Amino acid sequence: MRSDIIKSGAERAPHRALLYGSGLDPSAMQRPFIAVATGWNDIIPGHVGMRDLERHIERGIFAAGGVAFFFGIPGICDGLAMGHRGMHYSLPSRELIADSVESMIEAHQFDGIVLLTNCDKITPGMLMAAARVNIPSIVVTAGPMMAGECARISEELEAAAEKFSAAGKGDIAKAARRLASGHTIYGDGYYGAAWRKSGMLTAEQLEVLEMAACPGMGSCQGLYTANTMACLTEALGMSLPGSGAALAVSAEKRRLAYRSGARILDLVAADVRPRQILTEAAFRNAIRVDNALGGSSNTVLHLPAIAHEAGVDVPIEWFDEIAQVTPHITDILPGPTAKHAMEDLDRAGGVAAVLHVLRDSVEPADTVSGLPIEEIAAAARVYDSDVIRPLDRPYHKEGGMAILKGNLAPDGAVVKASAVPRSMRRFVGRARVFTREEDATEAILGEKIKPGDVVVIQYEGPRGGPGMREMLYPTSQIYAAGLYESVALITDGRFSGATIGLSVGHISPEAASGGTIGLIEEGDEISIDVGRRKIQLRVKAAELRERRRKWRPPAPKVTTGYLARYAAQVSSAATGAVMGVEAEG
Repeated sequence: MRSDIIKSGAERAPHRALLYGSGLDPSAMQRPFIAVATGWNDIIPGHVGMRDLERHIERGIFAAGGVAFFFGIPGICDGLAMGHRGMHYSLPSRELIADSVESMIEAHQFDGIVLLTNCDKITPGMLMAAARVNIPSIVVTAGPMMAGECARISEELEAAAEKFSAAGKGDIAKAARRLASGHTIYGDGYYGAAWRKSGMLTAEQLEVLEMAACPGMGSCQGLYTANTMACLTEALGMSLPGSGAALAVSAEKRRLAYRSGARILDLVAADVRPRQILTEAAFRNAIRVDNALGGSSNTVLHLPAIAHEAGVDVPIEWFDEIAQVTPHITDILPGPTAKHAMEDLDRAGGVAAVLHVLRDSVEPADTVSGLPIEEIAAAARVYDSDVIRPLDRPYHKEGGMAILKGNLAPDGAVVKASAVPRSMRRFVGRARVFTREEDATEAILGEKIKPGDVVVIQYEGPRGGPGMREMLYPTSQIYAAGLYESVALITDGRFSGATIGLSVGHISPEAASGGTIGLIEEGDEISIDVGRRKIQLRVKAAELRERRRKWRPPAPKVTTGYLARYAAQVSSAATGAVMGVEAEG
């Protein structure tokens, strides 16, 4: 056993003494040592229920003959970090998580690891660590939250909703009937601010919506980044079938935790390691599922980063190539027309059912369950063909993601194509330029953004931000202002799975590295063509050369602490924004 290095032989007497000091019985020295990296904390709704799951994982490990050792890792809630300096830390925390797991595994020489995770950067950070340390590993995602409902005031809001919709600003009645934490109501900072300002909501009604939006523990109820990554973890083969969509409150989630704890001992015995599972085929399968679901655009950062740790190259172009041949077969919150939540996906058969629909294109790959992914896909069934549609009746003919290129983004940019209104798929507008998210937000709320504008937010990339902040505030405010069918937004920052409208992110190279986005000036004409995958700054080449000659890198926004180190070492968004490789620019 790998752990023999700290527990076997006379020379390890000091090590054993320390282990006995932690309460171990001598019989434990003959068993595999299994680490459980837990993301538990009591501030993230998606993580507050993990204490219970920890117990079930531990029971499974013990029943299968192992010894469990728990340790914690950092966890940031993107929703709570949104709209202030905390969001600078969200993406960089992914690297902290991977480094923390690596440090604990290598320092203590565990035989295997169970990774208990759920939310946006925690799951990819855990998977990066598993690929890096490459010891037998299995992932338990803690599960999505139930959708919120607010029948209490839905009738009160019908009249307001009619007036609000007529103004082109959204549907409060729909909001009252089914809520998702990042989609319909996220406090006064998102749609709530516009609704209150318009007089469509009273303070009391807003509070009722806030209280109803998140009815209990679990990750946000739709295909935001957390649930998208949970589904893709299952599609990658790194969690047991059913894990991706099983609800946080369900008994099935507890059974999956127990089975995962037991299964890690089988993986240790057979020496099945993550790099045997995280192959090129596995990543292509995950991208297929991502496009079929219409998941978060943040996966374009996370999958290449995980692949990098596994020694696999996942070029950004794969997302677009696979999207063009993979129909979008679910319509799950936060899509603008969505009526389904994660609980509906689970009821309809979950990730395995999605794989079943895609079975003819699923590539052979191993999984931690011991069953090849193609066998899982073949055996699965769809139990609700409206939630998971057949290939001949998709919601959209192409997948949810598109990669745009052009003189504005020679290394690529990302748009959630499934969330772009048909009328905005080809758009030409005039640039309104901002160098910080806060300045753009102030202009939108101040009604300074007009139809035909392209909101440009520069210097928010991995290096320039630093940390590549999520731009849910400005995209939500554009939607709430009734402008999402007449205004575009482009940035070298990133977006949430909740993004609606023509919002193009991850523009690479970023402004801080000399990218063209940093050369845009007020009033420049920008063209975006989602169908042709083009994004162009309509400025003459000679003028651009002159602007580039005059451009100078701005002073770093942060000069001390972790963010300063991150900004100095992080690579381009086009390669996953990873640290430890050659940085951009």
